Amino acid sequence: QLQLVESGGGLVQAGGSLRPDCAASGSIARNSVMGWFRQAPGKVREFVAGIRWSAVSTDYADSVKGRSTISRDIAKNTVVLRIYSLKPEDTAVYYCAATAGTYYSGRHLETEYAYWGQGTQVTVSS
Repeated sequence: QLQLVESGGGLVQAGGSLRPDCAASGSIARNSVMGWFRQAPGKVREFVAGIRWSAVSTDYADSVKGRSTISRDIAKNTVVLRIYSLKPEDTAVYYCAATAGTYYSGRHLETEYAYWGQGTQVTVSS
């Protein structure tokens, strides 16, 4: 059983940056995909960024592409999301998630992620 704990959220002014991170306890399957999702008030949860645990391939939502990076540290079992040039519309609860290491469609569907953290709040003031 994999447990995920996010931290590093907070309040930041527009134009600033944040780096929420995700600490995993337990074994991450070699073929797992680690993803970040976010949910703004009154909106559905959406994919932000993802990284394959073994191959270090990454993918980003168009809304953050070019101003965010996702990375993982195998030794520390952590995944870090960095977002730059933050906008008020980036305000949301950010969730870390992991697939079980089986089939992954690449469509960033929530249903394909077996493990979820409790979320960390990111608030961007204008």
